[in-house]
Amino acid sequence: MLDRETARKIYLPELSLVLLIGASGSGKSTFAKRHFKPTEIVSSDFCRGLVSDDENSQAASGDAFELLHFIVDKRLKTGLLTVVDATNVQKEDRKSLLDLARANHCLTAAIVLDMPDALCHERNSQRNDRNFGSHVVRRQRAFLRKSLSGLKDEGFRQVYVLKSPEEVENIEIKRSKLWNNRKEECGPFDIIGDIHGCYDELTSLLAKLGYEPISAAEAGIEPRQSEVDAPVYRHSQGRRVIFLGDLVDRGPASDKVLALVMNTVDAGHGFCVPGNHDIKLLKKLRGKKVRITHGLAETLEQLEPLSQDYKDSAAIFIEKLVSHLVLDGGNLVVAHAGLKEAYQGRSSGKVREFCLYGETTGETDEYGLPVRYNWAIDYRGKARVVYGHTPTSQAAWLNNTICIDTGCVFGGSLTALRYPENELVSVPALRQYYEPAKPLHGAKTDTAGDLSEQDGLSIEDALIPGSNSKKIVETGLMGNLLIKEENARAALEVMSRFALHPRYLVYLPPTMSPGETSKEANLLEHPREALAYYGAAQIEQVVLQEKHMGSRALVLVGRDVESFTSRFGGEEKLGVIYTRSGRSFFNADQVELETALLKRISAALAEAELFEKFKSDWFLIDCELLPWSAKAQGLLQEQYAAVAASSEVVLGLKRQLTQTALRRLPDSKELQALAERSELEFDAAEKFRAAYGHYCWPVESLEDLKVAPFQILACEKTSLLFVDHLEQMKLLAPLAEIDSGIFRKTRYRLCPTPFNSDGGEEGLRLAMQFFEEITGKIAKGEVSGEGSGGEAGAGEGIVVKPYLPDWQTARSVMVRDGRLLQPAIKCRASEYLRIIYGADYLLPHNLERLKQRGLSLKRSLAAREFALGAEALDRLSRGEPLHRIHECVFAVLALESAPVDPRL
Repeated sequence: MLDRETARKIYLPELSLVLLIGASGSGKSTFAKRHFKPTEIVSSDFCRGLVSDDENSQAASGDAFELLHFIVDKRLKTGLLTVVDATNVQKEDRKSLLDLARANHCLTAAIVLDMPDALCHERNSQRNDRNFGSHVVRRQRAFLRKSLSGLKDEGFRQVYVLKSPEEVENIEIKRSKLWNNRKEECGPFDIIGDIHGCYDELTSLLAKLGYEPISAAEAGIEPRQSEVDAPVYRHSQGRRVIFLGDLVDRGPASDKVLALVMNTVDAGHGFCVPGNHDIKLLKKLRGKKVRITHGLAETLEQLEPLSQDYKDSAAIFIEKLVSHLVLDGGNLVVAHAGLKEAYQGRSSGKVREFCLYGETTGETDEYGLPVRYNWAIDYRGKARVVYGHTPTSQAAWLNNTICIDTGCVFGGSLTALRYPENELVSVPALRQYYEPAKPLHGAKTDTAGDLSEQDGLSIEDALIPGSNSKKIVETGLMGNLLIKEENARAALEVMSRFALHPRYLVYLPPTMSPGETSKEANLLEHPREALAYYGAAQIEQVVLQEKHMGSRALVLVGRDVESFTSRFGGEEKLGVIYTRSGRSFFNADQVELETALLKRISAALAEAELFEKFKSDWFLIDCELLPWSAKAQGLLQEQYAAVAASSEVVLGLKRQLTQTALRRLPDSKELQALAERSELEFDAAEKFRAAYGHYCWPVESLEDLKVAPFQILACEKTSLLFVDHLEQMKLLAPLAEIDSGIFRKTRYRLCPTPFNSDGGEEGLRLAMQFFEEITGKIAKGEVSGEGSGGEAGAGEGIVVKPYLPDWQTARSVMVRDGRLLQPAIKCRASEYLRIIYGADYLLPHNLERLKQRGLSLKRSLAAREFALGAEALDRLSRGEPLHRIHECVFAVLALESAPVDPRL
């Protein structure tokens, strides 16, 4: 018997389908349990048991193998090594499993346990559940012997045959990484697009990226050749370069480019994947017949004077290149022509072909070139895919993919992507070396920019494909959030029929909860409860902000039309203004008004030097747009005005009739009580009209609109959501000074909470003073209701927000004991609340009932929506694709359809 030192090793790819092949009793199940995890083994006997409760029921074999194939397919799709424990002795049985491996682009291995007939029969006879005769084993062994010599031809990459129990006993299974698995390599990297023999531009770009040339001796390697003077390029900070293939053809110095790349990769300072031009050169160097087209003639001419050793060295180098590389824990994939998610980390001829050529539609364009299917439009993978192959005048992101072949050899530029910074660095071509088949100028892959050409969202981006239950959205603040199907479908209706184009909907604001119900006799809301909430959460100070009674508006505005359109695409415009439900704020006939307002906003931001301060060409700003009637005219006319008019008429008549009756029966206590109640109800109706009328005035020109900004949410590459509210107020305050015609300043105050040992009573005094300053007149019913919204002391209420001056730690402070603090709490004036709860809500029996309101659902909704909004802005700042950003935006709108009291 062999000892462990002479054990035979079997090397299995980490992602592969392994078939155990052998007659019944050959020891397959024992072998599988010894060498593989239980979850990796899919046993035909076990599947029989699942479908029939009898692992030996041959009648259940059809269903059992159907189940086995289903499980194998799911595991391979997930990228898991899978071992099939069945006899697998017949070719037709193996074929269906090999087809599954091919469909999932997985390698295959066969481990054959070719044990003697007598041994198999002896083992079967010792098992009570194996009551078949020896003829079964003989028949299975006959099939096995017939198959052995042809297993490789069937498609198995590896075949191991074990012929004795001793061999089986001394086998060691080793897992081997796929060649494309370089997940342990985390960068930083500089990824360079198609070079095509442009040596001078390559060295210029490497220098711009910070690489320095050193000799092969300095790099500690043997140069592959002595005929071509090409150094090793090394970065002082340890960065490494990745070449995306198409090193050769068309350009002036393919020989030098090859030498530079080979030396740099050999020295460990770079990686390389092959391009289709490199593979064509390889075939020619190996003596195969190829067409000398598309620049190959130029390469062969440059290689002609060089020795055969150099050519062999180049051929070996290209031959060993792997179709694609999966790097940085799976977060980065590089391939010459790109790669679908389903192909990443896989190995098959189809995967290699895609990496080299992409995917074509079978058509040709007007230049006679194949029309390539733009796989990136449908890409939804988490890994960033960086590729080349198809020349484009401008490299830009689309759905987490980017093509960086900017046509250097055609007179464009040579481009690199710095990773993980995701910065593009280019050098212009010194000249046009080769005439392109179609003009490079203006050519653009469907990758445009930043969100600018990302038109396609599918229903699967909103709902799980084939699901009728729920969707999970991952957030940084609250982990996984569940969106129920009924809520998602309601949101889908709004988004598909009414919302702006998704490219503009990068954020929707959360709902806001009021504080706990006030203990004051005649109040529902009071600042005391908001201060107590944040004090209990150990927040020392809060920012009190004026709450404007307008309509919530999100302003997405650019420095100019060109920069905004370049960033967000679509028709040329300066920006958009939209509601918290994702609809355009202005009607279709108000385009000129919206444009004029955006120009004023952009001009004020420019004069305040905010574009320069944040190094951004655009901003997303949260604000209130006044008057309320500008957006809510229909609501006012159809509901509020109608209710007010009918109430005044009916209650006025009731008051008149009651007073007439009381004059006839002055001693009637019932009529006295009814008269008092009628007087209160009529007074409440008048106050109701004044309450909503205060926030309404006609809009006949731009000057009638007022914008009250209170938070800059995001700009280029930065989420500003957690910049503290005091700093936000200071940033925005100059806008009202620059253009008081349209901007309204949001008043604010810093205030201590009860958690601050010195600030309990003082904080409440300051809060009440500020609350009175904001709401005094409307709280006392002293406004006329004739559009006096500009008056001091006539505001809706205040918003209380936690003061977290260190924005870098604000996120962690907001999460306490696994729960998210309320990002803001509103406190509304008692007279304003008539608009919300009705004219007579302060009558004792009504107020007592309203004080029983519960806030748990509202607060849960506010926290979840805030977490989703924060996640959307984070994804936007990281440059993630539109469908990833829109997933969060859509989820906010979906949650808005949840059954929560809208008056809260």
